[in-house]
Amino acid sequence: MVKPGEKRLQILQTLAGMLEIPKSEKITTAALAARLNCSEAALYRHFASKAQMFEGLIEFSETSLFGVINQISGNEPDGLRQVELILALLLNFSQRNRGMTRVLIGDALVHENERLQARINLLLDKIEAAIKQALRVAATQGRLSPNADFAGLANLLLCYVIGRWQQYAKSGFTREPSAHWAQQWPMLCMACLSQRTDDG
Repeated sequence: MVKPGEKRLQILQTLAGMLEIPKSEKITTAALAARLNCSEAALYRHFASKAQMFEGLIEFSETSLFGVINQISGNEPDGLRQVELILALLLNFSQRNRGMTRVLIGDALVHENERLQARINLLLDKIEAAIKQALRVAATQGRLSPNADFAGLANLLLCYVIGRWQQYAKSGFTREPSAHWAQQWPMLCMACLSQRTDDG
C-alpha cells in the first residue's frame, strides 16, 4: 500500500510531468486524477486544493535551489565564482525539470490562484538577493568596485536566466537553457567586471 507521503510525491511528480507537455491545456484535477488512475476525491485527501499542489512544486524548487545555493556561498570563497555557479545551477535545474520551468516563468500559473505567482515572485527575489550578495563578496575581494550597482547587476543576471527559461519553454523544450553558457558567461562576467575600478 502506498504511504500518504509517497502518494503526495506521486501526485506532484505526475503534475510536473503533465506540465512538460508543450502548449498543454489548463490542467484540471479531473485530468490529473485520470492520469493517476484515481478519483478526484482521492487527490483532495492529500491536498486541500489544486493551488496547494502547485505550492508543493514551488516548495520543491525552492528547497532544491537554495540547498545548493547555500552550499555554494558556504564552500566557494570567490565571489564571482559564486555568481557563475548560481547561474549555472539555475539553468541546469530548468533543463532537468521542464515542468518546473513553466511554473518558474508563471506560464503554468496563468489560470491558477494569484497567490502562486506571488510565491514565485518571492522566490525570484530571494535568488536575486543571493546573486547580489555574491557580487558584494566579489567587491570585498577587489574584483568589483565597492561602489558598483550590485542591485542592477543582480537583476541583469537574473533577467538573463529568466530569458533562457522562457526560450526553453516557448520552444517546446528544444532550446536548452545551458546551450550557450560556456560562451555567454564570459560576456556576463565582462558586464560585472566593467564595474571594477582601477583606483584601489
